[in-house]
Amino acid sequence: MEDTIAKVRRALTDNIDLDVLARSGNFFKEEVIHYGVKTPVAVKIGKEAFKEIKNLPKKEIFALCEQLWKTGLQEECYIAANWSYYIRKQYEPADFKVFDRWTNKFVTNWATCDTFCNHTVGTFVEMYPEFIEELKKWARSDNRWVKRGAAVSLIIPAREGMFRKDIFEIADILMMDPDDLVQKGYGWMLKAAADYSRKEVFDYVMANKDVMPRTALRYAIEKMPAEMKKQAMAKGPNMRK
Repeated sequence: MEDTIAKVRRALTDNIDLDVLARSGNFFKEEVIHYGVKTPVAVKIGKEAFKEIKNLPKKEIFALCEQLWKTGLQEECYIAANWSYYIRKQYEPADFKVFDRWTNKFVTNWATCDTFCNHTVGTFVEMYPEFIEELKKWARSDNRWVKRGAAVSLIIPAREGMFRKDIFEIADILMMDPDDLVQKGYGWMLKAAADYSRKEVFDYVMANKDVMPRTALRYAIEKMPAEMKKQAMAKGPNMRK
């Protein structure tokens, strides 16, 4: 197992791109540490390495993921998130404790949040819908990435028309959050839900537009027809900026 991690790290080191490293800080407000490897290259390195461990017990694969998460290096975190997704057919209810801990402890920026929650957590909740209640708890967290994760975990299910009632409940919880990255997260969730339920999302936005932060509102209506956008963006007397 240690050999696989060492190979991943050597491959990442061998693929450092100085231009990528120089630009890496442009996409984040918080400090993020990188090797400086292009994301598709890092994903490919992780996929190749996974072939060596795919037959290990799930517990051992999770342990390897955790080794990668612990470094905080962006590319290693991407690989950890992907490895946990590659074994999605093995998920069982008890795994939520692992995913909850990783999100609280190791997710430190929007990119790792979205990579992990879009796929691993989202797929888990599709498989075990009762855990949608845990995402509602996430929405009330003090951790900005956990709050964002509550929303972005539902992006893919939302596009299929799943969890419509719960999506609006989570949006209600996050509605007044002052963090723009949380606002973007739940706005994105609503935009995804509009793929399947445009009228419901439009009605929700219209009912809340006087209090919904403009950042979230813009994300939610991004793919709607021009006339709907115009109505949603029209400012009322009590509308937030």
